[in-house]
Amino acid sequence: MSITLNTTMSSIMTNKRRVGALKSLGVVTVGDALTYYPFRVADPVPLRALREARIGERMAFSASVRGMRVVPMNVRRGYRLEAVVDDGDFAVSRHVAGAAARLVFFSYKKQYVDWLSMRLRSGAIVVIAGEPSEFNGQLQFTHPEIMTVAPGSGPADGEYSGVVQMSALKYDADTVEAGLRRISRPRPVYHASSRISSEHIHESIVQCIELLAGTGQDLPGDAATEAPQTMKPMEDGGISGAGTAPADAESRSGNAVAVGLARAIPDVLPESVRESNHLLHRAEAFLAIHDPLNTADFKRAIGTMRYEEAFVSQTALLQSRSNVRKDAALPCAGVALRDRFIESLPFPLTGGQREIIDDIGVDMAREYPMQRLLQGEVGSGKTVVAVAAMLQAAGSGHQAVLVAPTQVLAEQHHATISAMLCAIDGVETGDDPSRDALSPNDPADLIKAAESAADDGDAKGRTAVKHPVKHSGARRGKQDGAAHANTRHVPVILLTGGMKLAARRRALALAASGDPCIIVATHAAFSKTFQAPNLALVVIDEQHRFGVEQRESLRTKNDVVPHLLVMTATPIPRTAAMTWFGDLDISWLTELPGGRKPIRTFIVPEDDGRMMGSMFAHIRGRIDAGERAYVVCPRIDADDESDGDDDTSGASQIGVYDDSDAYRRESAAAAANTAASAPSQEDGDGAPSRPPLHSVAEIERRLSSLPQFRGVRFATLTGRDDDATKQQVMADFADGATPVLVATTVIEVGVDVPQASCIVIFDADRYGLSQLHQLRGRVGRGGTDSWAFLISRAEDGGPAQQRLQVIQGTLDGAQIAQADLEFRGAGDVLGDAQSGGKSGLKLLRVVKDVKIIADARERAGRLLADDPDLSGEVELAGAVLDFTRGNETFLTSS
Repeated sequence: MSITLNTTMSSIMTNKRRVGALKSLGVVTVGDALTYYPFRVADPVPLRALREARIGERMAFSASVRGMRVVPMNVRRGYRLEAVVDDGDFAVSRHVAGAAARLVFFSYKKQYVDWLSMRLRSGAIVVIAGEPSEFNGQLQFTHPEIMTVAPGSGPADGEYSGVVQMSALKYDADTVEAGLRRISRPRPVYHASSRISSEHIHESIVQCIELLAGTGQDLPGDAATEAPQTMKPMEDGGISGAGTAPADAESRSGNAVAVGLARAIPDVLPESVRESNHLLHRAEAFLAIHDPLNTADFKRAIGTMRYEEAFVSQTALLQSRSNVRKDAALPCAGVALRDRFIESLPFPLTGGQREIIDDIGVDMAREYPMQRLLQGEVGSGKTVVAVAAMLQAAGSGHQAVLVAPTQVLAEQHHATISAMLCAIDGVETGDDPSRDALSPNDPADLIKAAESAADDGDAKGRTAVKHPVKHSGARRGKQDGAAHANTRHVPVILLTGGMKLAARRRALALAASGDPCIIVATHAAFSKTFQAPNLALVVIDEQHRFGVEQRESLRTKNDVVPHLLVMTATPIPRTAAMTWFGDLDISWLTELPGGRKPIRTFIVPEDDGRMMGSMFAHIRGRIDAGERAYVVCPRIDADDESDGDDDTSGASQIGVYDDSDAYRRESAAAAANTAASAPSQEDGDGAPSRPPLHSVAEIERRLSSLPQFRGVRFATLTGRDDDATKQQVMADFADGATPVLVATTVIEVGVDVPQASCIVIFDADRYGLSQLHQLRGRVGRGGTDSWAFLISRAEDGGPAQQRLQVIQGTLDGAQIAQADLEFRGAGDVLGDAQSGGKSGLKLLRVVKDVKIIADARERAGRLLADDPDLSGEVELAGAVLDFTRGNETFLTSS
């Protein structure tokens, strides 16, 4: 059969168990197999004579078979094959005396034993690699790797010219020298699983290479009932080609495998790019990665494929950016309403805010869609920038939608934006001495300004503004009217999945009318029932929480493509942003408003009872001063063993922290009680196991019993709570009825309580740096002194402790994100949608490969300038198309 990169593994392998194991690793086609890269290459196997053997150290040698026997194992079933080999000739070349050793193989499969018997018949010359051991005083190799050598002389130069056919047998090498070179060469090591080993992965990939090159034989399909005698029956029941590695020459250029592979795998990179960067042909790279002659070849091949990934991805991003400019958008040139809004604000904008608002204004005035990513720290003023952009759209007679990831955040945005717009007519323009005293990003100040400007007779509207979270659910049916009454210029419409049917229909009808408005929505904006025929701007808040398909559903609802502004408070280094958001114009809000005090961060060892007691005493003092405190746990309750927000396996180990001895006693008791029920977890820092994660239910119970919190009410908040419960809990927390909130990371986004001054994060060593930075940003939003306490059980000096020290040492999100990338990799920092986790990027590293990315982007830009459609680079065009189609989650907007 004809083998291509798109051929499925199931069509060339009869062993369905191995096919399933490979599929679980994402290897479905031959192309998937070739791009399943090893993560390292093993050292070459040293050549040693049997008398030079070192027990437990892998070695390679050549020998002749003296004798062989097969012994049935009646008790255990199956067979044991024993062969005695002598390395006399090889030992002479090593200047030592020859010796004998025993090779032992065990198998339940008669076919496999018969095949081995044929290869290890008496007098056969073999090359062997394995780990020696000693049994009954004799040197023994259990299941070593063997290669048969053709009898007689091979090519004079020792070059391996393919599998040799003699009689009814196939030999793996022409000469002993060729066999030794092959068996001792570096071996790639792959990420394996319990279902398939690295050796079997390597074996399967090499076989794919042989088949592609035309040197291997097509494997019988499921209908085959008998394997040809010339093919190797695998120990696990599969069938593969006779050779374990296809090439052996010092140079692959004249090798049959390399030549055949080059015909089957055309190069993707333009020849000029490949030559200028001294890169290998794609076929050569695959061969050198999966069957390296030496480590230098392996590294060069990995570098070639890494550059190919960079070039294809950057070409796709640049082409996507260029294609967007061919779409038609609604130009929004009306800035009068936007400027009135800016003048009405009770605070001055920062320089960064003004610059970005001006850039967005220029972009939105064009007739093709804006594509912009706005990145800024928590509290840097992204909401004001977004409102200004939306008012530019509304002031031009169009509609704008702001999509938030949670209902809590959507309701907060709705209340804040409504309060902002209330002040447009209520605040006179000109200098106002009170403006500088107000925080430009404090919703409390915005709401106060809105209240002073609102109509005194509109009591309902004012009530909704005073308590935006508490009343957002109960008064949702009346909010639309209040919003219209308070924002005479532009209606602000709330649309969430939790709304009552009547309110939802009213909101959908207002949007469908096409009248100029601002719509604040959750995922409900992606539904088919949502129609906004005059939509000119889409603002996505916390963009990494939405899939590309969802964002695209808004862009394709109408004939014209809306302008797109995506915002994120998750710090992303510039190099990562250039890689993953290369089709967007990127703006950074780095200037924080004046008057904000830095958050003081402390690492608290959980086994330090006195320090824990002092921390809780401090928190009680802040509560008595009218402030609030968050306590964050990674799990909900002790009975749940799932991960994430609902992950709660294991009870906590918190005791009476004002007495270190009592704390240790209760901690030990809690650990003993939970040891049997809570399974230990693998420690990424090198320890064999880690204690169970803390849970919200247990922490709330233990803290409420501490003397420091006597008389203090606690509340809990998790992702399992319904919307009404979340609203009530947040309202009680905001007004001080329950000043301590024990929650999961559900508070990471969308919770804004200016009175919150303390946050305690349990199991902080188990979080990523960017997430810790986001959680820490929940406090310090009201201009008061603030504290973050990172409770840790990490080992002193270990990687987890080093991560926490990064958080303790800086408040700079960019530095934290860069460190997070270096510690954890891009997948965890950016999420799978913008990482290599589900994209075609398997080798490219955003931290270490900055120069590669920059060079690829520059060369891709020059290529597209000369050939926008890539008509002269057919293979590259196909690779870009495949990349785009198969990796929509990689491209933000294409």
